[in-house]
Amino acid sequence: MTVLHLADETEAADLAAFLSRLLHYDRGAAVRLQAAGTALAVFGRPPSFEVLAVRAVRLAKPYEDGLDVTLDVTVSAGEFLESVDERAATAVVPGAVTGPPWAGLLPPRAGWQPEPGLPAPDALRATVAAAVAEFRSRTEELAPEGRTRAELDRIGRDIWSRQIRGTRLPVRAVHAAQSLGFLRPGTQPGDTGLFSSGAWLRLRTPYGSVAVRQTGLGSFGLSVR
Repeated sequence: MTVLHLADETEAADLAAFLSRLLHYDRGAAVRLQAAGTALAVFGRPPSFEVLAVRAVRLAKPYEDGLDVTLDVTVSAGEFLESVDERAATAVVPGAVTGPPWAGLLPPRAGWQPEPGLPAPDALRATVAAAVAEFRSRTEELAPEGRTRAELDRIGRDIWSRQIRGTRLPVRAVHAAQSLGFLRPGTQPGDTGLFSSGAWLRLRTPYGSVAVRQTGLGSFGLSVR
C-alpha cells in the first residue's frame, strides 16, 4: 500500500474538492497520478468540457516507495477520493486501472511560453456568465419538438468553442476552470497566465490548470490516440 503524505490539511481538502468535482461530471472518472520529489500532479478530464484539468498537490516529503522515487499510475478517482484523510493529510494510492485514451496524451512538462492578451480573472468570469446566459436563452427559445440533444449540442459547440478575445483560448476552457474551482473570486490578474507549448494551450491559476490541445485551425480539444 502506497501512502502519500500531503503537505497539510489544506492540501488534502483541496485535493478532495477537486476529485469531488471531477466525479460530479463523471461518476466513473479516472485520474492519472504523477509524483516526483515533493510534488504530485493529478490529471483528470471532465467530459462536459473536453479539456484536461491538472491539480498540483504539495507533498510533505519527497515521494519514495521502496526503490521507486517516482509515481506514474492511472487510478479510479472515486477510490482515490475515499482514501483521502484530511485530518492526517494523507491519501492512499489505489490499484491501477486501465487508463482512458486521454491518459496517454498529457501536456509537456517543459517548453511553455507565455501567451499575451489574457483578460483579468473578473473579465473571464463575466465571459463565462454571459455564455451561460446565452445558452439558456437560445435553448429556451426552441420549440419543444426542436429541443433535441443534437440541437442542444450544436448550440453548446457554437458558444463554448468561441475564443476569448485577444487569445486562442476557447471559452469552454475558462468555464472548466471556474467549474472546477480553479478560477475563484478574488483571484488577482497577476495570479493567472496563459501559456503555449507546441499544440497545447494552458490556462494557469494558483489552484490548478486547464489544458487544451489544438486539433485543427481554430479548434481545440484532446485527441484520442
